Amino acid sequence: MTGFGYLLPTFERGDMVELGVQAEAAGFDSVWVPDSPFVYGLPDPVMVLAALASATTRVRLATGVLLAALRQPVLLAHSLATLDRLSHGRLIVGLGYGFDGPDSERQFAAAGVPFDTRVGRAIETVGILRALWTGKPVSHAGRHFSFDELTLSPAPSRPPQIWLAGTGAAAGRLADGWLPYPPTPELYAAGWRRVRDGGREVTAGLYATVALDSAEDTAQRRLRTTVQRWYGRPFEAVSARQAMYAGTTRGLRDWLAPYLDAGVRYVVLRVADDDPRRGLDALSHAIGSL
Repeated sequence: MTGFGYLLPTFERGDMVELGVQAEAAGFDSVWVPDSPFVYGLPDPVMVLAALASATTRVRLATGVLLAALRQPVLLAHSLATLDRLSHGRLIVGLGYGFDGPDSERQFAAAGVPFDTRVGRAIETVGILRALWTGKPVSHAGRHFSFDELTLSPAPSRPPQIWLAGTGAAAGRLADGWLPYPPTPELYAAGWRRVRDGGREVTAGLYATVALDSAEDTAQRRLRTTVQRWYGRPFEAVSARQAMYAGTTRGLRDWLAPYLDAGVRYVVLRVADDDPRRGLDALSHAIGSL
């Protein structure tokens, strides 16, 4: 059985809490909030999820994905533990490394974090989060961080799941879930093989951007113009790196099928639509028929 998550349209500046409540009512399994504070000016995902924790009751709440290397890991462990308690154990912690490009480099420079250390810092952060979330005394001496005899209080309701983005090798060693967005099922299958080689039991996820309409050409225009507005770069440059679909609800089912055959068991969908309510309604109808 495939699970479905909804990524809040933080580019659109709509009522994110209201949309999250509607996503829960529509039957989505999870609501995700992205992170990119200095490039795209997105809101703080932990703050948004804290608001959603008090407005929802069932749906899982997830960072999708948080740039781990931009945060000091002890403080991050504390914030996420508090969020998990506010949500009564519904938190999923999605972590990523950041794009390899000049925009990302400027973002890390603004946070005072050397860009070439971002992967190592993120991987070290995973271990620190897991250790501190046990609620037991922890000492750590790593390449990027060190501390002695620290006990996190309050600890989370239960240690949250950690999902990793990226090409797969680290997820197979460290994560509970994998959330990449490869533009083809073949690339997905290759990454999933790397994850499985890591030896952990990992949920195979897919993050995709979709535009839905009864008229396929309308959906395609909507996807192109919305993505170019979001990123400020040609659609072809973004779609060459990210999984994207534009078309009808029936077509979405057909487009997803080879990804499911490649191993996907959890799909997180972002809607490219300048009307967030219309986009969520179309997506709700789509997952009801998948």
